[in-house]
Amino acid sequence: MRKWYLLFVSLLAVISLHAADGHRIKVKVTGYDQKELYLAYYYGDKQYVLDTATLANDGFFHFADEKPLNAGVYLVVLAPDNSYFQILVEPKEQFFSVFTQKDNPSSNVKFEKSPANTQFYSYLAYLTDKRPQADTLRAQIDREQGKKKEKLEEQLNKLNDDVLDYQRKFVADNPNSLTAALISAGLPMEYPDFEGDEQAVQMAKWRYTKAHFFDNINLGDPRLLRTPFLFERVDYYVNKLQIQHPDTLAIAIDEVLEKMRPAEETFKYYLIHFLNFYARSNIVGMDAVYVHIADKYYAASQAPWTNEDQLKKIVENATELRPLLIGKIAPNVTLLDRAGKNVTLHNIESEYIVLYFWRYDCGHCQKTLPEMKAFYEKFKDKGVKLVSVCAKFTDEVPKCWEYIDEKEIGDWLHLTDPFHRSKYMTIYSIKTTPQIYVLDREKRILSKRIGAEQLEEVIDRIIEMKQKEGGR
Repeated sequence: MRKWYLLFVSLLAVISLHAADGHRIKVKVTGYDQKELYLAYYYGDKQYVLDTATLANDGFFHFADEKPLNAGVYLVVLAPDNSYFQILVEPKEQFFSVFTQKDNPSSNVKFEKSPANTQFYSYLAYLTDKRPQADTLRAQIDREQGKKKEKLEEQLNKLNDDVLDYQRKFVADNPNSLTAALISAGLPMEYPDFEGDEQAVQMAKWRYTKAHFFDNINLGDPRLLRTPFLFERVDYYVNKLQIQHPDTLAIAIDEVLEKMRPAEETFKYYLIHFLNFYARSNIVGMDAVYVHIADKYYAASQAPWTNEDQLKKIVENATELRPLLIGKIAPNVTLLDRAGKNVTLHNIESEYIVLYFWRYDCGHCQKTLPEMKAFYEKFKDKGVKLVSVCAKFTDEVPKCWEYIDEKEIGDWLHLTDPFHRSKYMTIYSIKTTPQIYVLDREKRILSKRIGAEQLEEVIDRIIEMKQKEGGR
């Protein structure tokens, strides 16, 4: 009997331990006549539905599974209008009950066995209580002038200070809670007193903001990936606070990812996000950021979730793009002119070279031809040489020359490579036409993959910058 008793107790312990795994969130919504309720979550800049629950006999909707939920902010979504209220999920608090009403569920919500959510909604209630007071004071300030207005502004400042003190005390008293992390992320940045004229102060403030932007946000906290604010903050830091230059952006992205390393899923999400973002970018020169990310993380085995084929493609793309980045010396190729004479790109003498890859049967090339002709007529006497490469081979090459004669563009430097001995299509990554590269006298790439309609503006700017440099 003792043997069976011990076995029974051990079995109960195993069952109890298993029951503690996973999650079970019971939700009762008074006045809600729909048969389904949805559980969704924030992820990056989007929201996703995680689970659908049907009304059970006990009057609750049960969201349950053997696997625990990832911690973060979740949404309980009501049909049919997709109204919702938020709940917090902490790693060790995933078995609780929620009670609310169909009308205005966020204002009527109560919790059992969820101190985190009780605390969160207590904080929201505090803000809800203060907001009407602030709104009333702002409305009065707009109507008043003089000393009355000053007094009202003092009252509003006092109210704001009270709220800020409450928030800081909450964070200090509950440093590890998700609510504290959410509050901390919204705390205003405190700036020191900067000296100098207005421009100097603005510059100092910008630099300080960059240096301290994440002081109140722990990017290594895995819970923050599933919150409504993290993506917006990271995006602002990279795309608004930074000078939009590839080198500067690469440094900023490295800083962000390094802070995220303790949160593996967050690190993975943002590494993939940045790689894809710069792979799709149409901004000239931003492929350098893609190459940086591919080299520093993917080629260096820091993205172990990537399958072999994907990894190979990413590394190959970076290898293909690297010699074509802005600032690099353009790859040298030897092509043929109409007489069959070799013409080597690096031997062409000109202050600027516009390298133009095209096809006679390319609809877009045909549409942009008038713009290319107009551009050449305007800049041919300003140190700009137009080197045109017809991207056709073997028996199609004669049609290149026919098209050139027909369109009266023979005064450009026209080149071909009938048997593709130079491999220029591969070297210059010509997958579509037209493609345009702008080179300086040293054959350094100044701009690339711009439209014909942009050429005049780009060259004007390049010449202007060159003149300013020469005047220094």
